[in-house]
Amino acid sequence: MSLLKSIHGPSDLKRMSTEQFPELCQEIREQIISVVSNVGGHLASNLGVVELTVALHALLDTPKDKIVWDTSNQAYAHKLLTGRRERFHTLRQFGGLSGFCKREESVYDTFNAGHAGTGVSAALGMVEAREQLGQNHKVVCVVGDGAMTAGLTLEGLHHAGGLDRDVLVVLNDNQMSISKNVGAISAYLNRTFTGEFYTRVKEETRQFLGAIPRIGQPITKIAHRAEELAKGIILQGLLFEELGFRYVGPIDGHNFEHLLPTLENVLKLRGPTLLHVITKKGLGYQPAMENPVWFHACPAFVRETGEPAKKAPRPSYTAIAVNTLVKLARQDRRIVAITAAMCEGTGLTAFEKEFPDRLYDVGIAEQHAVTFAGGLAAQGMRPVVAIYSTFLQRAFDQIVHDVATQNLPVTFCIDRGGLVAEDGTTHHGAFDYAYLRHVPNMVVMAPKDENELQHMIKTCLTYHGPATVRYSRGTSLGVEMAPEPVTLPIGKGELLRDGTDVAIVAVGVTVWQAMKAAERLEQDGISAAVVNARFVKPLDAGLLGEVARRVRCLVTVEEAARMGGFGSAVLESLSDQGVTGLPTKVLGLPDWFIEQGPQDLLREKYGLTAEGIYQGVKALLEKVSSPAVAREGSADQRPLRTGQGKRFSLASLAREEHKGDEQGS
Repeated sequence: MSLLKSIHGPSDLKRMSTEQFPELCQEIREQIISVVSNVGGHLASNLGVVELTVALHALLDTPKDKIVWDTSNQAYAHKLLTGRRERFHTLRQFGGLSGFCKREESVYDTFNAGHAGTGVSAALGMVEAREQLGQNHKVVCVVGDGAMTAGLTLEGLHHAGGLDRDVLVVLNDNQMSISKNVGAISAYLNRTFTGEFYTRVKEETRQFLGAIPRIGQPITKIAHRAEELAKGIILQGLLFEELGFRYVGPIDGHNFEHLLPTLENVLKLRGPTLLHVITKKGLGYQPAMENPVWFHACPAFVRETGEPAKKAPRPSYTAIAVNTLVKLARQDRRIVAITAAMCEGTGLTAFEKEFPDRLYDVGIAEQHAVTFAGGLAAQGMRPVVAIYSTFLQRAFDQIVHDVATQNLPVTFCIDRGGLVAEDGTTHHGAFDYAYLRHVPNMVVMAPKDENELQHMIKTCLTYHGPATVRYSRGTSLGVEMAPEPVTLPIGKGELLRDGTDVAIVAVGVTVWQAMKAAERLEQDGISAAVVNARFVKPLDAGLLGEVARRVRCLVTVEEAARMGGFGSAVLESLSDQGVTGLPTKVLGLPDWFIEQGPQDLLREKYGLTAEGIYQGVKALLEKVSSPAVAREGSADQRPLRTGQGKRFSLASLAREEHKGDEQGS
């Protein structure tokens, strides 16, 4: 009889004996490995937190008691124990379970999070809501050791210590090792320090000593310092004690004999408490233990070997960007790279391998990363901040205040721009065009392919101000690469195809889809011009105005939020140029948070494929040609004509661009 199949909610754990918990944990691990090997996901961290998850749900009264999972990519076991076992196979799939906690998905998910460092602040907010509303329940926040590098976590700890409310922070530390001796001693001492008898005697002693005239307070302080010293030597907790927390740990997070009694004790303590738990990433699956970095967030893999199920046929945009960066760094000693705890994800391991003294991993501290880059640039360096689009959102003020206002030459390599598939809502890079293009001094660009990407990296590093290049997750197109990257003229787009009926103005990965749509429109007798804008800011106003004046309507395409993004910028430019009465349509992501799902599926759903662009253009042309529009006389009613303009293939475009680069140089 499967123990896991008998769990329909946390209350079922309370009917099990603690001797059954290890077997249950083994079944949970088997289920996680089975599903993640098929769909991909965060494997290593989830395998490491299984016992802790079981212990928390066994001792707490959830969902009345609240568990906040910082980042929440470590909550797979939590999902399996809270009524979602039968749907667990849909993890990270379109219409399935989220790979993160999601309040819309379950009452047991108390807070949505996909970015590290949010947990303590959110939990403290719940604690204060409890106090304000006169409620009586426990609030526990589980924080990974990586999140301890986030400034937001430290801000939350500082505030919590000052408020002195009842809250438990569990530090899930999977970076340290713990010996049996240290684990046993620590477990014994912590059971002693957190037991009811010890706690009561300690409090009564403090009150008694405090009542003694003149000498009571000094003696109390000496006793407290002695306890701190013992904890500092054995338990390593002085930092948290200074922040106002009672520190407990470290304890072995895989040993129920240590974990359950200590956790039961700390849940009875008053005031802010931090429990330090040591876990092993990837426990239960040897490949994940041997390579926890790759299995932190992995694609589908062959369970028997741990090898990826499918190998990419071509290099990723990430690899192209970093290879270009390495090539340029060989020529310019001033180039340094900065990552916020995403060295592998952003591909900077290749840069670190060749230039170990020029790579800075600042931890989960995006704000610091940007201001640190500003300081480097202010002294003549050429810093490159490689970061995911969704994580760069956290450093917006630093972009504005610490870089752009001073016009400092900081390059932002924005990875995972646009739709990022199964990681979903919190990870889609939908907003970067909108939140960057309105910042003065900022250059914003996006390549149509990998060849243009290498040129844009070069362009950023030769520009004397802040510049961003935004590229997609996934493999490159396989176009012909120029032997060397060259500098592109700032703010200059390119006309890939001329036409007289409609202009399709696209940027980034949507450009080639626009070209395919134009070819299909030509089969319908519609002449479509295609413009590769290259730059979201500054736009090539001259090219846009010239093309707009000779077509009947205009469509913009971007894999980003429509509101305030690239399409809005194009319409603003045309308005500034006095191009009025031209029917337009902006294709992009709608005004809601995009769900998880494969990139191709989401692009199809939101009209960003060749078919979607084709249908969007056809709908606009039908509207332009309607009798109502004709009567209003608001549009040029020239008949549709078959396009006669110059056309390009992927290979020929790459050759033309390379030829132009050679001529320009």
